[in-house]
Amino acid sequence: MIHAEASFGTHPTVSLGCGTLCTFNYDTLISTGIAVLATLGIAFWIRSRLRTGAPGKVQAVFEWGYDLLRGLVKENVSEDALFIVPLAMTLFLYILIANYIELLPLAIFPNDIVHGANADLNQTLAMGLLVIVVVQWYSISVLGFRGYLRRFTKPFELPLAARIGYIPLNILEELVKPITLSLRLFGNIFAGAVMITLIASIGLFYLPAVQNVPTIIVGSVLLAIWKAFDVLFIGFIQAFIFMLLTVIYFGMGREGLEHEHAH
Repeated sequence: MIHAEASFGTHPTVSLGCGTLCTFNYDTLISTGIAVLATLGIAFWIRSRLRTGAPGKVQAVFEWGYDLLRGLVKENVSEDALFIVPLAMTLFLYILIANYIELLPLAIFPNDIVHGANADLNQTLAMGLLVIVVVQWYSISVLGFRGYLRRFTKPFELPLAARIGYIPLNILEELVKPITLSLRLFGNIFAGAVMITLIASIGLFYLPAVQNVPTIIVGSVLLAIWKAFDVLFIGFIQAFIFMLLTVIYFGMGREGLEHEHAH
């Protein structure tokens, strides 16, 4: 059964009849599907443009981005952790495309607009959890299970008795990482969608002309300006920040490695 939500900030849902776990925001699913297909299409297109010898424009941009990200991984994590590069690049490209969907005036039904998938907390939280789960796996593989548990007793410079008091704080820090990672992306994209809705609503009111210019024209111009700034600039920045924090969290997963070897 499909339920179209009319209140602002909610999503139209479809239920399979087995409770909350079987209820889906179908606008987010459609937006996510579009973003996934676009990400795969662009990735394969970039792959087809890679050649040996003198690189073309697409390959030059790709190699520049790859070298930049590889440098970040080597600097913040380790030279033997280059498996992070394809993960981080995929997240960046997918998030960027998912954000840029806001540029397209897509509609499911007359009253349901397809917003960027990252305007749904379910989407961003899923990505945040994915990143943190892989980080935990990496931390255990590098430190061993004993070293992984010891990581939650930092700062390592203190005596063991003093470090025990930090265990709850370190555990809490690890638990909130996917929440802060997801809320940062969701908050910025959702706020942008709110602004777009508010600006677009200007043209729906039959107000007196503003300096002889119809209100609907003023609203359309403001909407175009804001949408270009919000989606193109903020959408790019948020995709980059998510990718950067992913790399940093992998680096934090190695904390205590030097102390572990010392013991």
